[in-house]
Amino acid sequence: MSAAIQTLNNLKQAITNAFEKAQENGLLSREAQIPDFTIETPSDRSHGDLATNAAMVSARAFRLAPRRIAEILTSNISLDGTNLERFEIAGPGFINFFYARSFYSAVIEEIKAEGKNYGRSNYGQGKKVLVEFVSANPTGPMHVGNARGGALGDTLASVLDYAGYQVEREFYVNDAGNQIEKFATSLEVRYMQMYKEGYELPEDAYHGQDIIDHAKNFADIYGDKYVETSSEERRKALVAYALPLNIEGLERDLLKYRIKYDNWFRESTLHNSGAVKDIVALLTEKGHTYEKDGAVWFKAEQFGADKDFVLVRSNGLPTYVVPDIAYHYNKLVTRNFDKAIDVLGADHHGYVPRLKAALTALGVDASRLDVVLMQMVFLVKANQRVKLSKRSGKAITLVTLLDEIPIDAARFFFNLREANTPLEFDLDLAVEKSSQNPVYYVQYAHARICNIVKMLAQENIFPTDCTESDYALLTAPEEIELINKLSSFTEEINSSARDYDPSRITRYVYDVATLFHKFYNACRVKNENASLMQARLALCLAVKTVISNILEMFKIDAPESM
Repeated sequence: MSAAIQTLNNLKQAITNAFEKAQENGLLSREAQIPDFTIETPSDRSHGDLATNAAMVSARAFRLAPRRIAEILTSNISLDGTNLERFEIAGPGFINFFYARSFYSAVIEEIKAEGKNYGRSNYGQGKKVLVEFVSANPTGPMHVGNARGGALGDTLASVLDYAGYQVEREFYVNDAGNQIEKFATSLEVRYMQMYKEGYELPEDAYHGQDIIDHAKNFADIYGDKYVETSSEERRKALVAYALPLNIEGLERDLLKYRIKYDNWFRESTLHNSGAVKDIVALLTEKGHTYEKDGAVWFKAEQFGADKDFVLVRSNGLPTYVVPDIAYHYNKLVTRNFDKAIDVLGADHHGYVPRLKAALTALGVDASRLDVVLMQMVFLVKANQRVKLSKRSGKAITLVTLLDEIPIDAARFFFNLREANTPLEFDLDLAVEKSSQNPVYYVQYAHARICNIVKMLAQENIFPTDCTESDYALLTAPEEIELINKLSSFTEEINSSARDYDPSRITRYVYDVATLFHKFYNACRVKNENASLMQARLALCLAVKTVISNILEMFKIDAPESM
């Protein structure tokens, strides 16, 4: 447990003990229940390192003014063993606490001892979590939205792992359904256009160059063999050729993006195993469906959805949502994950209540499914938004994006904002080597520390163990502020995991880098006082560890020189 969390827990116990002691001494009513109270970090640290509202929320229970309760508590509290040295009452009854010098030395020593494991916690208690993200249709290349979803989903999985969850990453391959039929139509038209006139590509088909290339390469292998066959046979052959290549390409492109999945789950397996039909049968068996106009409808309104919807069309074919219900039933029941997390585009907001309604009807706790809805990405170049056009086939793909900007920048920039916030991605800034580029700024802090260590080593000055009296020399505001920020890493991880928000860690590491550069400019590491020099060197190495751990979590390089 981190020094910061341990200190917070110790303080909570100390406050509880103070309540009980005051009750025993008759200073507070023995009959009253001690209410729940909070301990927070004030935004202005000059008001204290920790603050509690214990006295404020106790006024009604003890029928005393909050300030009087605060006075009673502070006269009965013991800070022994808490890493806190003093307190003060503020305003109408808030109590502020201040760290002892032992806290700051404990933080640096903890980081030194934990190393690559610093920041990890048991917040998730080993629960099994499946994070599904990207899951782009295998009918064409991935676009910029997939690039954001990839960085977000992959980093979220890493954050959850850090927070003590047992995490798996999954790509859902939509290799069945309407998009595959559209894929077949597009391929067939492009193939037939090479041999016969009169074949027009439908407006809603795929117009990209990749479809033309597939058809041409297919023709290079098979020639006109499929021109005179039935459309069904032709389409089947074209899809059998092109689809595996597309899936292979998705995996290759994502590996380039440093994303490696534990599972590639194919929709077709749900159809082939009968799981899709079984879902409809199970809902019908439970009395949650009805027939109307020859179709099978789900009584979705009874389970919180805005309206009922069709499961099986009048032609006997299931709608797109049925395989999705079967897939999530597979996640939560068949494979028994404690939690399934989907990273989806914001256009899926209406789809989520329907899915949850179906799961509830199937007897599954729908709260075990969480969905992160991701807003759009806008590429910006020369202060102008870059126009994207999917219909023309000229959309910027993940691969073309990564050819233009460093992968480090892509993975960092796509996590600069919360998922529910639209993101403007500045292509010019992403390649800029300056403090204006946030990923460069963070990496430079890491490289700067490596350079400090290297320069000192050239003068035969190496890190040594520091005593508490050595650490007590770290009194400059820039040193204290930096250590306080380092101490909160585990709490940031837990909060990020709780909120499914890896951008919180992006902002945190940027703040760490900012405070380090501020410290570096204000405090000379190499100086005449050997004890102070070692303490500052230890602080530098602690910063290096935190930055390195986060960059590794984000699968971003931590350079030793720049």
